[in-house]
Amino acid sequence: MNILNNFITIKNTISKLSTNTKIIVVTKTFSMDLINPIINYGHLDFGENRVQEAKEKWPTVISNIPNINLHLIGNLQSNKAKDAVMLFNYIHTLSSDKLAKILKTEQEKINKTIKYFIQVNLAGENHKNGIDINYANEFIKFCINDLSLQIIGLMCVPPVNENSDLYFSKLKKIANDNKLYELSMGMSGDYSAAIKFGSTYVRIGSKIFGTRQ
Repeated sequence: MNILNNFITIKNTISKLSTNTKIIVVTKTFSMDLINPIINYGHLDFGENRVQEAKEKWPTVISNIPNINLHLIGNLQSNKAKDAVMLFNYIHTLSSDKLAKILKTEQEKINKTIKYFIQVNLAGENHKNGIDINYANEFIKFCINDLSLQIIGLMCVPPVNENSDLYFSKLKKIANDNKLYELSMGMSGDYSAAIKFGSTYVRIGSKIFGTRQ
Protein backbone atom coordinates (compact mmCIF):
# COMPACT_ATOMS: atom_id res chain seq x y z
CA MET A 1 0.00 0.00 0.00
CA ASN A 2 1.40 3.37 -0.98
CA ILE A 3 0.25 5.71 1.77
CA LEU A 4 1.26 8.89 -0.02
CA ASN A 5 -0.59 7.86 -3.19
CA ASN A 6 -3.69 7.15 -1.10
CA PHE A 7 -3.46 10.60 0.45
CA ILE A 8 -2.97 12.34 -2.89
CA THR A 9 -5.92 10.45 -4.40
CA ILE A 10 -8.22 11.54 -1.56
CA LYS A 11 -6.88 15.09 -1.68
CA ASN A 12 -7.66 15.29 -5.40
CA THR A 13 -11.12 13.81 -4.87
CA ILE A 14 -11.94 16.31 -2.14
CA SER A 15 -10.63 19.25 -4.14
CA LYS A 16 -13.21 18.42 -6.83
CA LEU A 17 -16.00 18.41 -4.25
CA SER A 18 -14.97 21.51 -2.30
CA THR A 19 -12.31 24.20 -2.23
CA ASN A 20 -13.10 24.90 1.42
CA THR A 21 -12.49 21.50 3.04
CA LYS A 22 -9.27 20.54 4.80
CA ILE A 23 -8.12 16.98 5.43
CA ILE A 24 -7.11 16.01 8.94
CA VAL A 25 -4.90 12.95 8.46
CA VAL A 26 -5.79 10.72 11.41
CA THR A 27 -2.56 9.12 12.60
CA LYS A 28 -3.60 7.25 15.76
CA THR A 29 -1.66 3.98 16.21
CA PHE A 30 0.52 4.69 13.16
CA SER A 31 4.24 5.33 13.51
CA MET A 32 6.07 8.39 12.27
CA ASP A 33 7.85 6.45 9.52
CA LEU A 34 4.43 5.92 7.92
CA ILE A 35 3.36 9.52 8.54
CA ASN A 36 6.55 11.22 7.36
CA PRO A 37 5.89 10.88 3.60
CA ILE A 38 2.70 12.96 4.04
CA ILE A 39 4.56 15.53 6.13
CA ASN A 40 7.33 15.70 3.52
CA TYR A 41 4.68 16.22 0.83
CA GLY A 42 3.75 19.41 2.65
CA HIS A 43 0.55 18.51 4.46
CA LEU A 44 0.11 20.27 7.81
CA ASP A 45 -3.08 18.98 9.51
CA PHE A 46 -2.87 15.79 11.56
CA GLY A 47 -5.22 14.26 14.12
CA GLU A 48 -4.61 12.12 17.18
CA ASN A 49 -7.16 10.47 19.45
CA ARG A 50 -5.07 10.12 22.61
CA VAL A 51 -3.00 12.77 24.33
CA GLN A 52 -0.40 10.31 25.61
CA GLU A 53 0.24 8.83 22.17
CA ALA A 54 0.56 12.32 20.69
CA LYS A 55 3.09 13.28 23.39
CA GLU A 56 5.24 10.31 22.41
CA LYS A 57 5.13 10.96 18.65
CA TRP A 58 4.86 14.65 17.82
CA PRO A 59 6.97 17.05 19.95
CA THR A 60 10.20 16.58 17.99
CA VAL A 61 8.39 16.86 14.67
CA ILE A 62 6.61 20.04 15.74
CA SER A 63 9.84 21.59 17.01
CA ASN A 64 11.30 21.07 13.53
CA ILE A 65 8.13 22.03 11.60
CA PRO A 66 6.31 24.51 13.87
CA ASN A 67 3.53 25.27 11.38
CA ILE A 68 2.09 21.75 11.69
CA ASN A 69 -1.46 21.85 13.07
CA LEU A 70 -2.13 19.05 15.54
CA HIS A 71 -5.80 18.28 16.16
CA LEU A 72 -7.13 16.35 19.15
CA ILE A 73 -10.12 14.42 17.79
CA GLY A 74 -10.60 11.89 20.60
CA ASN A 75 -12.20 12.18 24.00
CA LEU A 76 -10.30 14.47 26.36
CA GLN A 77 -10.24 13.65 30.06
CA SER A 78 -9.85 16.63 32.35
CA ASN A 79 -6.63 15.26 33.86
CA LYS A 80 -5.05 15.40 30.39
CA ALA A 81 -6.14 18.97 29.68
CA LYS A 82 -2.79 20.54 30.63
CA ASP A 83 -0.86 18.27 28.26
CA ALA A 84 -3.45 18.76 25.51
CA VAL A 85 -3.17 22.55 25.69
CA MET A 86 0.62 22.33 25.55
CA LEU A 87 0.65 20.14 22.43
CA PHE A 88 -2.46 20.68 20.30
CA ASN A 89 -3.56 23.66 18.21
CA TYR A 90 -7.14 22.44 17.77
CA ILE A 91 -9.38 20.47 20.13
CA HIS A 92 -12.45 18.98 18.45
CA THR A 93 -14.04 17.31 21.48
CA LEU A 94 -15.00 20.03 23.91
CA SER A 95 -18.08 18.57 25.56
CA SER A 96 -18.66 19.69 29.15
CA ASP A 97 -18.76 22.76 31.37
CA LYS A 98 -16.09 21.29 33.64
CA LEU A 99 -13.69 20.60 30.78
CA ALA A 100 -14.27 24.04 29.26
CA LYS A 101 -13.35 25.76 32.54
CA ILE A 102 -10.21 23.66 32.97
CA LEU A 103 -9.07 24.29 29.40
CA LYS A 104 -9.55 28.03 29.84
CA THR A 105 -7.36 27.95 32.96
CA GLU A 106 -4.64 25.86 31.31
CA GLN A 107 -4.38 27.95 28.16
CA GLU A 108 -4.22 31.16 30.20
CA LYS A 109 -1.31 29.74 32.20
CA ILE A 110 0.83 29.53 29.08
CA ASN A 111 -0.79 32.38 27.13
CA LYS A 112 -1.90 30.12 24.31
CA THR A 113 -5.16 30.29 22.38
CA ILE A 114 -6.59 26.94 21.31
CA LYS A 115 -9.16 26.70 18.54
CA TYR A 116 -12.12 24.61 19.69
CA PHE A 117 -14.87 22.58 18.14
CA ILE A 118 -17.78 21.65 20.40
CA GLN A 119 -18.73 18.01 19.99
CA VAL A 120 -22.47 17.49 19.81
CA ASN A 121 -24.05 14.11 20.58
CA LEU A 122 -26.77 14.39 17.98
CA ALA A 123 -28.41 11.02 18.56
CA GLY A 124 -28.22 10.94 22.36
CA GLU A 125 -25.96 7.88 22.33
CA ASN A 126 -24.90 7.01 25.87
CA HIS A 127 -21.61 5.45 24.76
CA LYS A 128 -20.48 8.61 22.96
CA ASN A 129 -19.21 11.88 24.29
CA GLY A 130 -20.64 15.19 23.25
CA ILE A 131 -23.01 17.88 24.43
CA ASP A 132 -26.67 16.90 24.35
CA ILE A 133 -28.29 18.46 21.30
CA ASN A 134 -30.87 20.20 23.50
CA TYR A 135 -28.10 21.95 25.47
CA ALA A 136 -25.90 22.78 22.49
CA ASN A 137 -27.00 26.39 21.96
CA GLU A 138 -26.68 27.22 25.66
CA PHE A 139 -23.26 25.56 25.91
CA ILE A 140 -21.94 27.40 22.85
CA LYS A 141 -22.96 30.72 24.37
CA PHE A 142 -21.42 29.77 27.72
CA CYS A 143 -18.07 28.93 26.14
CA ILE A 144 -17.98 32.06 23.98
CA ASN A 145 -19.58 34.68 26.22
CA ASP A 146 -18.65 33.50 29.73
CA LEU A 147 -15.29 31.83 29.14
CA SER A 148 -14.10 33.72 26.03
CA LEU A 149 -12.92 30.48 24.43
CA GLN A 150 -12.21 30.58 20.70
CA ILE A 151 -15.05 28.35 19.52
CA ILE A 152 -14.67 28.08 15.76
CA GLY A 153 -17.18 25.33 15.00
CA LEU A 154 -18.94 22.08 15.80
CA MET A 155 -18.00 18.42 15.53
CA CYS A 156 -20.01 15.19 15.41
CA VAL A 157 -19.68 11.44 14.98
CA PRO A 158 -22.96 10.11 13.52
CA PRO A 159 -24.35 6.75 14.66
CA VAL A 160 -22.90 3.72 12.92
CA ASN A 161 -25.07 2.07 10.25
CA GLU A 162 -27.41 5.04 9.93
CA ASN A 163 -27.71 7.59 7.16
CA SER A 164 -25.20 10.29 8.07
CA ASP A 165 -26.98 12.97 6.05
CA LEU A 166 -29.61 13.58 8.73
CA TYR A 167 -26.96 14.20 11.38
CA PHE A 168 -24.73 16.34 9.18
CA SER A 169 -27.76 18.46 8.37
CA LYS A 170 -28.63 18.86 12.05
CA LEU A 171 -25.10 19.92 12.94
CA LYS A 172 -24.98 22.43 10.12
CA LYS A 173 -28.24 24.01 11.33
CA ILE A 174 -26.94 24.37 14.90
CA ALA A 175 -23.75 25.94 13.55
CA ASN A 176 -25.68 28.36 11.36
CA ASP A 177 -27.98 29.32 14.21
CA ASN A 178 -24.94 30.23 16.29
CA LYS A 179 -22.97 31.88 13.48
CA LEU A 180 -20.22 29.25 13.57
CA TYR A 181 -18.59 28.56 10.23
CA GLU A 182 -16.36 25.52 10.74
CA LEU A 183 -17.67 21.96 10.76
CA SER A 184 -15.59 18.93 11.72
CA MET A 185 -17.59 16.06 10.29
CA GLY A 186 -17.00 13.17 7.95
CA MET A 187 -14.53 10.31 8.15
CA SER A 188 -13.18 7.71 5.72
CA GLY A 189 -16.60 6.19 5.07
CA ASP A 190 -18.75 9.28 4.74
CA TYR A 191 -16.56 12.28 3.97
CA SER A 192 -18.20 12.99 0.61
CA ALA A 193 -21.61 13.23 2.29
CA ALA A 194 -20.17 15.51 4.98
CA ILE A 195 -18.70 17.84 2.36
CA LYS A 196 -22.13 18.06 0.73
CA PHE A 197 -23.40 19.52 4.00
CA GLY A 198 -20.56 22.00 4.32
CA SER A 199 -17.88 20.19 6.30
CA THR A 200 -14.70 22.25 6.44
CA TYR A 201 -12.59 19.54 8.14
CA VAL A 202 -12.81 15.83 7.35
CA ARG A 203 -11.00 13.31 9.54
CA ILE A 204 -9.50 10.55 7.41
CA GLY A 205 -7.30 7.69 8.56
CA SER A 206 -8.08 4.22 7.27
CA LYS A 207 -8.54 5.37 3.66
CA ILE A 208 -4.96 6.58 3.81
CA PHE A 209 -3.15 4.12 6.06
CA GLY A 210 -5.33 1.03 5.81
CA THR A 211 -6.99 -0.89 8.62
CA ARG A 212 -5.53 -0.43 12.08
CA GLN A 213 -4.15 -3.48 13.85
